[in-house]
Amino acid sequence: MSGPRVALFATCITDTMYPETAKAVVRLLERLGCSVDFPLEQTCCGQMHYNTGYYDHARPLARGYADTFAGYDHVVVPSGSCAGMVREIHPDLVGTSPPVERTYELSEFLVDVLGVTDVGAYFPHRVTYHPTCHSLRMLGVGDRPLTLLRAVRGLDLVELPQADQCCGFGGTFALKNAETSTAMLADKMHCVRDTGAQVLTAGDNSCLMHIGGGLSRLRAGVRSVHLAEILASTQEDT
Repeated sequence: MSGPRVALFATCITDTMYPETAKAVVRLLERLGCSVDFPLEQTCCGQMHYNTGYYDHARPLARGYADTFAGYDHVVVPSGSCAGMVREIHPDLVGTSPPVERTYELSEFLVDVLGVTDVGAYFPHRVTYHPTCHSLRMLGVGDRPLTLLRAVRGLDLVELPQADQCCGFGGTFALKNAETSTAMLADKMHCVRDTGAQVLTAGDNSCLMHIGGGLSRLRAGVRSVHLAEILASTQEDT
């Protein structure tokens, strides 16, 4: 029996700057028996516009999301931030629609919908996990990502000190409040380096870009890798 018909909402930053994450989501979901579509009509979720007060610009983007993803069993988003925007803010902009109720952040979909915690991944590295603000506070994904990571073969998962603290990105916050953002980033990088991890992972490429960029400038020797790319990895990839 075929699996659910799933649509991938890649998000702007992933589609533009981190396409390997989107490809990893497709490989992972297809390995788990899902049929995955990538509707070409998808655009932005409108979060940037909404957060800066441009509600009239965000509204047609929210309507576009509803139109694009209508008819799918589920919509999977490799971003707690964008999934949170769709689920929590879109109804206020355009009214509740079926895609809103069927939109899931990746770890939610794997654990809650597919009922899978061991996805057959292999990633032989020391890894620490940063729970991004929207996934932690808006969506409440809890320990789902950690549960998935603990089941990855070869992976040594180490706890991140002060994990619940924001990395300082916050979208346009990092631009409008650069000094505060930089100070928050410094604290987060200190915690990451204290773990001795080789890899930092999270469910949002925006936060990984922010932290990873800082770590790169410090030549800290820590890579930032999206959760989807770890979960899609197999022994054949190493």
